[in-house]
Amino acid sequence: MLRVCASVFAFVTLLAGTAFAQAAPKPAAPATKGAVVNLNTASAAELEQLPGIGAKVAARIVEYRTQKGPFKKIEELMNVQGIGEKSFLKIRAQLTVSGSPAGAQQ
Repeated sequence: MLRVCASVFAFVTLLAGTAFAQAAPKPAAPATKGAVVNLNTASAAELEQLPGIGAKVAARIVEYRTQKGPFKKIEELMNVQGIGEKSFLKIRAQLTVSGSPAGAQQ
């Protein structure tokens, strides 16, 4: 009897877990290792795809380039509050600064 109850419990748990997994929204896929993000043209949503970059830091990056102009080199990213050397080193292979942001004043 105990074995039957354990089996039923395991089956119900499996079904509940499967139903929950299907109903739960999937998080945005992180940027792939080969994906390159342009700091001068990326939206906040695109910047959030970088490892360790959340909504607040992504907004600060957009705000920084709006106030200071386009990034001239990727290392300038460390001037943004919330991006230290350690964070920068994790994502530098995925960064570029070619071009300027859409709608930027020339």
